[in-house]
Amino acid sequence: MRNDSASLSRWEEPQPAGPNPDVQELIRNSAFEIIPLNSASEAIDALPPKSRVSITASAAKGQAATLELAEELVNRGHHAIPHFSARLIRDRGQVKDLAEWAKYVGVTTAFVIGGDATEPGPYHDAHTFMRDLFEYDHGLDTVGVAAYPDGHPLIGEDERRHALFAKQGLLAEAGLRGYCSTQMCFDPAQIIAWLKAERGDGLTLPVHLGIPGAVERAKLLTIGARLGVGQSLRYLHKNRRSMAKLLGSSAHDPSELLEALSSQLSPLGINGLHIFTFNQVETTATWRHALIHG
Repeated sequence: MRNDSASLSRWEEPQPAGPNPDVQELIRNSAFEIIPLNSASEAIDALPPKSRVSITASAAKGQAATLELAEELVNRGHHAIPHFSARLIRDRGQVKDLAEWAKYVGVTTAFVIGGDATEPGPYHDAHTFMRDLFEYDHGLDTVGVAAYPDGHPLIGEDERRHALFAKQGLLAEAGLRGYCSTQMCFDPAQIIAWLKAERGDGLTLPVHLGIPGAVERAKLLTIGARLGVGQSLRYLHKNRRSMAKLLGSSAHDPSELLEALSSQLSPLGINGLHIFTFNQVETTATWRHALIHG
């Protein structure tokens, strides 16, 4: 991965905090991520009206749990963004069923990811699943795909970059709007270096920055390690100021990262947020409201 440490040295220290119009606009265009767990009902109750809500899919809960939660969110007036996990799909017939479901329920945006199932069916990655999905009348107008500024523990760098550009091409061929949503990354210099390299190589998709919400620090550190963001967690350990703030409070505050990136949001095409709430929506919604309203 390319990196110009000299040109990025100004990102080593966070920029001054305070309401920033670009950051506020970014936060307005955000989606809360919810996990289909028992705590999902409480999380939904805490959502602001007409929220954009991304619903995860996992091997533990299965694809059906995601669809059920998405339907509940739509019925309650929210904009549901279900995750379609390619490795959970058993055959082409289920792909057709998903397309018909999306059109029937009125879901217009989906997030497609390879997924973490250890024994996949015929779809080992997001690209092959998307290729078949787009052959059906799905009713979608926007599809999000995953991006990894901090790398992926199971995918090599060349393979990862090839996959992102292949999905971008497939979206263009299908005539669909798309975006790439990033994994959690706490290092602003790493995010900038990664995205400058991708833009230089032809990435045109808008980027939704994946950030943890105002969540309990213990949950952030334990789940973050499981999600494969060890490099960024190591960044926190190296950055004494960030680590001291994280360990000195009961909840993580993502404002500092957003302020550090504020001058690069528009130049690098970062126009949205994907907020990992770990179902702690109430505290995250309060943080979001405070930043939007200064």
